[in-house]
Amino acid sequence: MGKQACFIGTAGWGIPTRCRQDFPEPGSHLERYSRHFPIVEIDTSFYKPHRRETYERWARSVPEHFRFAVKMPKAITHERRLAGCDDLLDSFLQEVEGLGAKLSVLLVQLPPSLSFEPDVASGFFDMAGKRTQTRLTCEPRHPSWFEAEAGALLADRRVARVAADPAPVPAAASPGGWPSLAYFRWHGAPRVYYSDYDAESLARFSGQMAAAAASGAEVWGIFDNTAGGHALGNALKVETMIRQALLPSPTRGEGRSAFQITFNSRNARPSATRS
Repeated sequence: MGKQACFIGTAGWGIPTRCRQDFPEPGSHLERYSRHFPIVEIDTSFYKPHRRETYERWARSVPEHFRFAVKMPKAITHERRLAGCDDLLDSFLQEVEGLGAKLSVLLVQLPPSLSFEPDVASGFFDMAGKRTQTRLTCEPRHPSWFEAEAGALLADRRVARVAADPAPVPAAASPGGWPSLAYFRWHGAPRVYYSDYDAESLARFSGQMAAAAASGAEVWGIFDNTAGGHALGNALKVETMIRQALLPSPTRGEGRSAFQITFNSRNARPSATRS
């Protein structure tokens, strides 16, 4: 069986009361979270900058295998709308590079009103590619980003397109762009950010992740339904489902597979650079 990398996490590392038994003390919430999960997405960076020293402190508080995704500021994506933002990106990168080798993905979430304009998109992603080797994933929400031209532009620049739930258009439910990284973001439905996912939805998500991993992609799954405190519980359930779906039976006498070693949160090592 080939090596398959499949990682589960949440947006932020808050631990609601209902999940405390799964993340025992001592330690900060991030320390406790990182003893179980191998990845996390920092989304507070969308709203406000964090000092480089803060990122350095976060990096020191997690295991060596742990990796971060960081969401780009809204000043870049929503205010300047990807145009003329070289200075803002430089400042952001100077901050997040405090994570060192534990920085693995940068998330570019676009406003629903931002349509695909080839010149703007190519200008931004070309500029970003010259400034950082960190992998990029883009979550567009305007329907024009799900046409073939946009997908080809992203793939050519090694930018993965997020698979989102709820999906603004049907194509948004599946990963696109650069095929080596499949990045899923589940925001909660029917009430975005608040709703708990039912068992049927979680089984569908785990199936999507398993299929993406089988295709050879590195797979990240992030639960963003944090407002009601459901993200962590959903992540724990999907983690179990994926193990049951993808891990070979130990009775075969083959020992631990490459996928088992990669998936296990204490051994997982998501790539920190583009590969």
